[in-house]
Amino acid sequence: MCRLYGLHASHPTAATCELLDAQNALIDQSQQDARGLANPHGWGMARVHNGTAACYRQVGPAWESADYRSEALSLRGTTLMAHVRRATVGTPAPENTHPFRHGDTLLIHNGHIPAFEQVRPRLRERLSADRCAAIQGGTDSEHVLALLLQLRNEAPEASSIEVTRRAVLHVQRWCREVEASVYAGVSERSFADLESVPDDVLHGTLALNLLWNDGSVLAGSRLNRTLWRVGRDAPHRCPICNTTHTSAAPHGYRATVLASERITDEDWRAVPNGVVFQSVMHGDATGRFRYEPLRLA
Repeated sequence: MCRLYGLHASHPTAATCELLDAQNALIDQSQQDARGLANPHGWGMARVHNGTAACYRQVGPAWESADYRSEALSLRGTTLMAHVRRATVGTPAPENTHPFRHGDTLLIHNGHIPAFEQVRPRLRERLSADRCAAIQGGTDSEHVLALLLQLRNEAPEASSIEVTRRAVLHVQRWCREVEASVYAGVSERSFADLESVPDDVLHGTLALNLLWNDGSVLAGSRLNRTLWRVGRDAPHRCPICNTTHTSAAPHGYRATVLASERITDEDWRAVPNGVVFQSVMHGDATGRFRYEPLRLA
């Protein structure tokens, strides 16, 4: 199923305990997540600091990797991403491991595009030749990043929410075309209660939990995978290490944290299924998290 983590903050922040030692740290989810599944096929971490991105990826289980702990101890920035992978599209390989990066843009994804071999040609037809050539691996996730970048270049004035919406709606349309023509197993249903949905049903359903950074904005979507959010209006004092993971002053700090599963004992709220969203950390909108229905009335 994969599991993901993202933090977007007004000031540089570390995520050490959330990745290593919290009540439901990401390293624990790599070994067994809430559905009882392991996510052993790779892990990665990325950060944006002072507008510059850096990314580290490795194939293999996070819980067996000394490098995972080393990277978690040093990960610090205003945007942080971490991911543990259960391979569904694309073999376990460095080029198929999250986060995916193009320049200073990063993406992590929880979910998959069913019948991607049939959807892929439609998606690639929507891309420029240069954008196609930049794709290094075989995952649906990296192709979605290419689509987001294509749509961003075509409409630089559009909000990150709108770019994300256009990308997800494109993928939904291509899945419908595939379902109507060659593959009866693709579904774009949206479930109200994912906990009760069997794994085989989820695997036959389009699922796009996306997190990607666009300048000083963290944007994404929730579609048919669990996604939780906690907002912080001041540095959070970690009960494990008794620090705030940031040197920011209390009155000026804002952060949004998103994760596939609740990680700490804070008041996490479920992001509604079938939405696109963005978190902003600049100007008068600092600390604002906004979501909209994927399909507007």
